[in-house]
Amino acid sequence: MQRLRIATRKSKLALWQAQHAAECLTRVRPDLDVELVALSTRGDRYLDAPLAEIGGKGLFIKELERALLADEADIAVHSMKDLPAVIPDGMVVPAVLPRHDPRDAFISPDYADPSRMPEGAVLGTSSLRRQTLLCHAHPGLRVRFLRGNVQTRLGKLDAGEYDGIILAAAGLDRMNLADRIRTRLSPEQSLPSVGQGTIGIECRADDDRIRELLAEVDDPDTAVRTAAERAYNARLQGSCSTPIAAHAELDGDRIHLRAMVGLPDGSRLVEGERRGERSEAEALGDDLGQEILARGGREILAEIDRMTS
Repeated sequence: MQRLRIATRKSKLALWQAQHAAECLTRVRPDLDVELVALSTRGDRYLDAPLAEIGGKGLFIKELERALLADEADIAVHSMKDLPAVIPDGMVVPAVLPRHDPRDAFISPDYADPSRMPEGAVLGTSSLRRQTLLCHAHPGLRVRFLRGNVQTRLGKLDAGEYDGIILAAAGLDRMNLADRIRTRLSPEQSLPSVGQGTIGIECRADDDRIRELLAEVDDPDTAVRTAAERAYNARLQGSCSTPIAAHAELDGDRIHLRAMVGLPDGSRLVEGERRGERSEAEALGDDLGQEILARGGREILAEIDRMTS
């Protein structure tokens, strides 16, 4: 049997994602002997501060990449929304699995969606993107910081610390918690994060055996959508401290990409969209990024830099 070591975070959601990737791989290669290498990342250990203040979502990634470079693991499984715009030298992501629901989910014991919440109600999120969109659409709400794993966040809602919270629908589905969702917010209500709902598999660039294996589970439609979104993010040099959204949809060979960047208080937003052939996915993302920068995005990014420096 071929041995395959999968680096993953220790959270229940991350372990589910790693096991899902293992099942996809063993479906095409039944001879694989899979071992999960569960690691604790700095992002998991520091749960009392916003990600933007302690190094961004890359904190979830770096320890896994170190395990790959040290040959302690053969692949690493990630939520694509956590991957920085630029993959480090020596690493590649040869496979993305079929995308799950990319939408945001609204959860509340009292309200059906954010528009039904009264002025002054407290809405929890850990995402600057969600904060930006929610503050822009619902300026009367109080958007407060919320971190922790899925169960911790739901516990804080149940304890009455928040009137409603926003989480990724895909994560709730994977944890069999879909019954907690009051509303799955449409892209028009809350434009998703780059790569949200998509699981990516990373490996060393020089590991031809593993790259060949991963090519067998790569989903072409998800790869095209992800490429467009990540090209937009790369043009803006987006990070965890940048309120950026990008969402691509396919209709046959046609792709529709929507994107935005804004200030965290929702006071300013620049949005745009592109349509084209699937073969143009990366070019469309890059072109839309250039347009949004020219239409005020560059000034927004400069202001965010001043706020975070």
